Amino acid sequence: MKKVFVALSSLLLVACTKAGLEIANLPNAFSDTKTIKDIVYGPEPWQKLDVYVPAHSSTESLPVVVFFYGGSWKDGSKDMYPFVGEIFAKQGYITVIADYSKYPHVKFPTFVEDGAKAVAWTYRHIAEYKGNPDRLFVSGHSAGAHIGALVTADKHYLQAEGETPSIIKAFAGLSGPYDFVPYEEDYIDMFGPPENYPNMQVTTFIDGKEPPMLLLWGAGDTIVGKSNMDKLIAKIETEQGVVESNVYAGVDHVGMLSGFIWFFKSKAPIIDDITGFFQRYR
Repeated sequence: MKKVFVALSSLLLVACTKAGLEIANLPNAFSDTKTIKDIVYGPEPWQKLDVYVPAHSSTESLPVVVFFYGGSWKDGSKDMYPFVGEIFAKQGYITVIADYSKYPHVKFPTFVEDGAKAVAWTYRHIAEYKGNPDRLFVSGHSAGAHIGALVTADKHYLQAEGETPSIIKAFAGLSGPYDFVPYEEDYIDMFGPPENYPNMQVTTFIDGKEPPMLLLWGAGDTIVGKSNMDKLIAKIETEQGVVESNVYAGVDHVGMLSGFIWFFKSKAPIIDDITGFFQRYR
């Protein structure tokens, strides 16, 4: 029965069945977290975000996490992830989850530009929801970690929005493809031509001045290789930047995020490690 339960838990996250998502997001429907949906952050129809605000004193200003979901830059929706907003709310964070453009409708770097717009919107407007723009953090899983890391490291994305990466206090990435060369046909089309590949590799933009980074990876991950994390760590250390990392035994690519779901017992203290890291830069 336990094996069946674990298999179903993974299936709910991977297959994104309607019933599975309803179960995963059930706590948000009954909690005292305030959810404000479909806030416009740009002119395109997909440029909308949701804000999750935990119950707190009206005079209290809370730290903020902008979270980018994964999906191979092709799939996913903010509507799938109230469970992420809910678990950060339990830790005292306002959470912003934004939709962004997807391939094949767009190619790189449009989805990263969307990410920068969402972060800039958050910095400028989160005080309206009792968030503290001076305690702004960015996180993401898989392709979302790649988007968040590029927004954090490559200055030109936020500069195009009239801001700089200094508005980000720290970044936490889960299983991000930070430094890879596309081989599959769709990824070649998405990120190519080859001379453009350095622009999609986070390591290209590391100069030691970027916000502190926490890089997390599961040892059971067969989708995103550990070399992505290792290369980014090595470049940050070479440039004398701030980086911490952790590898979790027995956790696969899906497991890095499924541990956020209330009925799935995590094999690793991922959320505690993220919030503990953020706490040091609050």
